[in-house]
Amino acid sequence: MRESARVRPPTVQQFVLVELRNALGTGELKPGQPIRQEAIAERLGVSRVPLREALKILEGEGRVIHEPHRGYHVPELSLSELHEVFWIRGILETEAVRLATAQLTEADIERIVVAQQVADAAAHGDAHDMTTANREFHFAIFDGCRMDRLVQIIRNLWNATDAYRWVYYESHHNRERVGQEHREIVEALQRRDADRVISALDAHRAHAVESLSAVIGPARE
Repeated sequence: MRESARVRPPTVQQFVLVELRNALGTGELKPGQPIRQEAIAERLGVSRVPLREALKILEGEGRVIHEPHRGYHVPELSLSELHEVFWIRGILETEAVRLATAQLTEADIERIVVAQQVADAAAHGDAHDMTTANREFHFAIFDGCRMDRLVQIIRNLWNATDAYRWVYYESHHNRERVGQEHREIVEALQRRDADRVISALDAHRAHAVESLSAVIGPARE
């Protein structure tokens, strides 16, 4: 796992959790890949106990799967599952955006603008930084609906495709397109134009599905 320039989290479990999320977000741990606990613990210089606890948290988030006699592994998606996840996201995110647009404060808008600027700057960094900044931008919007349970369900759906998302941000073309789409979303939010925000988000998701479909490949028989 890569050497992180970020400040190390205060506990060993949090440190392991951050490193595992980074590995999933950068494609170091790929879909379908088994998670070799002994090797990871040795590389991170930790015991198996905080590693197991971190994996339980990731399992609860839908980022890893545990199976008896097989252990933990990174989940794979079929093409149909990918479309299902994004279809459900479309339904829930549309409702979250309608609620959020109607009640966003100027402080909320400023937070979203700052998150968009951070994501724009991250487009010149690595895929992990771009993925992280992109997520923060979108959830700055969804949080505006003031419905924690709805936002958590959306977050879980995002987690289901995290192991694939890094591929999308490896493409310079995709990064540029995402930046433009983010700016369009912000402009619509500043106008409190919910329909335009929803339309922009629909196109945003459609582009991601198109790109990720090429990675996942044809539907399994």
